Amino acid sequence: MSGRSPSPTLKGDDTPRTRSDDASRSPTSFEKNAIPSSAPRPNDIEKALQQGKEEAGLSFEVKFSGDEDPRSPKSLSTLRKWSIVLIVSSTSLCVACTSSLYTGTYAQVMEEFGSDLTVTTLGLSMFVVGLGLSPMILAPLSEFYGRKPVYVMSTLVFFIWIIPCAVAQNIQTLVIARFLDGFAGAAFLSVAGGTVGDLFPRGKLQKPMMIYTASPFLGPELGPVISNFINYNVNWRWTFWVLLIWTGVQLLLIISLVPETYMPVLLRREAVKLRKETGEERWYAPIEKMDRSIPQTLMRSCYRPFLLLTLEPMCLCLCMFCAFVLGVLYLFFGAFNIVFTKNHGFNLWQVGLSFLGILIGMLIGIGSDSFWYKNYQRLLRQHEERTGEVGGSEPEYRLPPAILGAPLIVVGLLWFGWTSYASIHWIVPIIGSAFFGCGSVPPSSGQSLPLTQISTILIFSGVFTFLVDSYPLYAASALAANSFARSMFAAMFPLFGDAMYNNLGYQWATFILAMITLALAPFP
Repeated sequence: MSGRSPSPTLKGDDTPRTRSDDASRSPTSFEKNAIPSSAPRPNDIEKALQQGKEEAGLSFEVKFSGDEDPRSPKSLSTLRKWSIVLIVSSTSLCVACTSSLYTGTYAQVMEEFGSDLTVTTLGLSMFVVGLGLSPMILAPLSEFYGRKPVYVMSTLVFFIWIIPCAVAQNIQTLVIARFLDGFAGAAFLSVAGGTVGDLFPRGKLQKPMMIYTASPFLGPELGPVISNFINYNVNWRWTFWVLLIWTGVQLLLIISLVPETYMPVLLRREAVKLRKETGEERWYAPIEKMDRSIPQTLMRSCYRPFLLLTLEPMCLCLCMFCAFVLGVLYLFFGAFNIVFTKNHGFNLWQVGLSFLGILIGMLIGIGSDSFWYKNYQRLLRQHEERTGEVGGSEPEYRLPPAILGAPLIVVGLLWFGWTSYASIHWIVPIIGSAFFGCGSVPPSSGQSLPLTQISTILIFSGVFTFLVDSYPLYAASALAANSFARSMFAAMFPLFGDAMYNNLGYQWATFILAMITLALAPFP
């Protein structure tokens, strides 16, 4: 960090300047003009140079001296860093789990409120809509106020809106509260990845990022396992009381153990502190010199993703592919209940356990992360040998996971569909669902992506990192476009999934999904 008081011998990078430093470099145009032609004494020259720099504000910029600076989040102990990663990852898991936790309440909610299945399913759909809309607002706010205020307010509002779900007396209250709950909870799916990037240097980012990126996609599979067990044994309202307890614990952990890690905000705090302690008003942090306002930033964050979707065919095609895959996953929350209840006589908690096939497939895919990272490094070396460009890359080098993941999903869907007969043992379609899960897994690939979004699934890993490399200036908007498209498909598909399986039959309904996926598979 910069010193506590302005010094006449500070460089622009806040390190002590010696006369040999000045003698060993070429003078700037400002310095040439600042040196009198009459060749005054060296001390007068030095004073003139320093006065010019102070007038330009160069020597008063507050910055970290490096990763070892005690005020830098990267200087925290390894134990502290991992505790922060585990807290934000478990909160992300909680939010993702909340989306599908609701599916176990369907039967009891329909009986108590007299609603039909489609209306009851709106509680799932509206939660996911909230998840898709919120990042365009919460992510930019974190750039102005820091990550922790967004975390605390988001978790607090998320906690509050669980209460109306637990005490709802009609389906309308439940659906509206679920939407607001999803809108509040999305911060951990859009901002928390930035916290992981704040804590670790790029060379050590792979493992913590793998933990974080896995949590949002393991959550939807764990939701039915937990919820169906609760609803099989007690009243459906206990689903939300348990969730309230879990969220309350996460809120306390965030308030007490998660510090602010966004470096521009930390520098601003230090600049304010220096101005107060020294009375020197010229201390400043780079974030204080931004020419962006909050309304302008929010406006760009809201419209630019839609510009990319409408004007960039490549972005649109890949986003539609990811969206369809996630839509199928959310459609399975209803389809699994139909297939395993009617074909194999599963009760509610057994239906929940059937999602472990997808979960295990995802874990297998997560384990392949190091392979894809090594493959990416191999492609970089080949590119360097071929072109002589050191450190050069092409966005297409990010796509191999998606290229393999696409046929795996088709295989998984065909396997699940054509083995969903009562005469075939229940483990066979569950194994098929594992292929689907493996094809849609969230590896991290060791990237430090923009804060909007670092959460990915083999297909999502390739597509997300490809979008970041293809649109480096608008990476946050490209990922927000993908997030919006995925959320809308995930919200729509459960609304027609049950009717599709009941009317077309389990085999042909899944076959249609597999053929659409096959048609989309060439996009990567």
